[in-house]
Amino acid sequence: MSEESSLNEFFGPRPSDIPLGMVVAGSLSTGLDIKVDSRLSIEKLAVGRYVVIEGRSGRRFFGLITDIALGSTNPDLARRPPDPQDSFIAEIYNGEVAFGTIHVSPMLVIDQSGGDPHPIKTIPSHFSPVMEASAQDVASVFGEEDEAHFFVGTPLEMEDVKVNLDLGRFVERSSGVFGKSGTGKSFITRTLLAGIIKSSIASALIFDMHNDYGWMVRDESGREFKGLRQLFTGGSVSVVTLDEETSRARKSKIDRVLKIGYEQIEPEDVEMLAGLLGLSDVQIGALYYLRRRLGRKWIAKLLEEDEVIEELQDLLQDSRIILGTLAAIQRKFEFFRRMGFLVPGEGDDALDDIFNRLRMGISVVLEFGRYGDTLAAYVLVANYLTRRIHNRYVRMKNQAAGGKADEPKPLVIVIEEAHKFLDPSIAGHTIFGNIARELRKYNVTLLIVDQRPSGIDDEVMSQIGTRVTCLLDNEADIRAVFSGVSGAGALREVLARLDTRQQALILGHAVPMPVVVRTRDYDEGFYAVMGLTEGKALKAKAKDSADTLFGE
Repeated sequence: MSEESSLNEFFGPRPSDIPLGMVVAGSLSTGLDIKVDSRLSIEKLAVGRYVVIEGRSGRRFFGLITDIALGSTNPDLARRPPDPQDSFIAEIYNGEVAFGTIHVSPMLVIDQSGGDPHPIKTIPSHFSPVMEASAQDVASVFGEEDEAHFFVGTPLEMEDVKVNLDLGRFVERSSGVFGKSGTGKSFITRTLLAGIIKSSIASALIFDMHNDYGWMVRDESGREFKGLRQLFTGGSVSVVTLDEETSRARKSKIDRVLKIGYEQIEPEDVEMLAGLLGLSDVQIGALYYLRRRLGRKWIAKLLEEDEVIEELQDLLQDSRIILGTLAAIQRKFEFFRRMGFLVPGEGDDALDDIFNRLRMGISVVLEFGRYGDTLAAYVLVANYLTRRIHNRYVRMKNQAAGGKADEPKPLVIVIEEAHKFLDPSIAGHTIFGNIARELRKYNVTLLIVDQRPSGIDDEVMSQIGTRVTCLLDNEADIRAVFSGVSGAGALREVLARLDTRQQALILGHAVPMPVVVRTRDYDEGFYAVMGLTEGKALKAKAKDSADTLFGE
């Protein structure tokens, strides 16, 4: 068998025997220029499509169409085009004097012996033929779906081909889902989380600001979709709520209500609220002094009805804090009274309970109910829980390194409106910035969901391993998404051409090369694959077993 026939058997039949064209120019850094074959209509090509370039040495180069253009050999053609009614002249010009070109970014190369694709370090020679990628070509790059590889979507116009995300690599580093409002970020995030939960590769702590992940969610047209708690019936997902009344009204099945006691809150928890509550640097500094002087009941004492209670009067007399600063803090701390999930005293054991669930591999969705409309409440709770849970993971990881404990199960923390936690002015000293920079050091990573990636610190963005990006139209946001990405210029055109719904550009740590996908449908078929049908069957089987055991 010849080398060519062997490669054809490995890669499968081409979608067409007619090549798309041939390589005429280009470089490794800027990509390749392809002259389109005159027998093909350039109108049938689109950015985001895959091509295979057959090199002279037997290698096959796998690339992505990133731009399409019209060219000509006669510079006067643009100024003096032929009569559109003269089909004879147009036919003569077509393909020779006037022709189409495509720009291809080569991504991977597969040697003539086959094997796994590997990053490209060279380019094909002049006049190498360029073919449309076959389904088997694409499958050879993205591998087979299994427990560790999750089917996330299909390449454009290749509905029978699955793009599989490497979940192990996805949770190794922090990741992000970006896109402007209305592009389906929450649906894509929920799909990714379903894959993580089904694989048991990590636990997830989801700060559900808009009640999109727990029991049920409605889209803009009012259609209902199952949340993660309803999707996984075997106890692998728990729902905790800050607002029991709203959760009950939405018929959400909850596992517990979260109450945070005033005495559990420290100044570090409040510091991230400085911009939201209007606390100045002087007032933030005063919080630490008040905590030291007033003890664990510092918030309750600041909320006393008396204008100046005795202990506070003593603080004023020693000149360490002035009346204006104290009065301003007391006024802004009225926020704590309005949040029903904040209660006087020590609170309950919710933190221990949530941590133990995560440690056992149970993912937790924290529903905010009506408090999701208050950004300060979201930031406070996310910061409060994340700081303490991360500290416990650090201890567990250190104990495991010393042989005194088991390695903690990887944890993915999901935050929406991420730019509020990772703004350049605060990211350097917040727990979320620390987690992003730690990579997988303590088995804790972030999954950030945001429509304004330009508001996230550049250093944090550079640490985002996998980026799932829906349509963005703000230039600053597009720049932020591609920060630190090689070949970003070519990919910008691909991103700009995405549909407004159910399409995304995926690049980074969890995929072998950038890919534009139509994300999989979140419907009854998805529910069955995730195990909802199986869960019902298991319940029926358990009931039958119980009837048999306790029957006649």
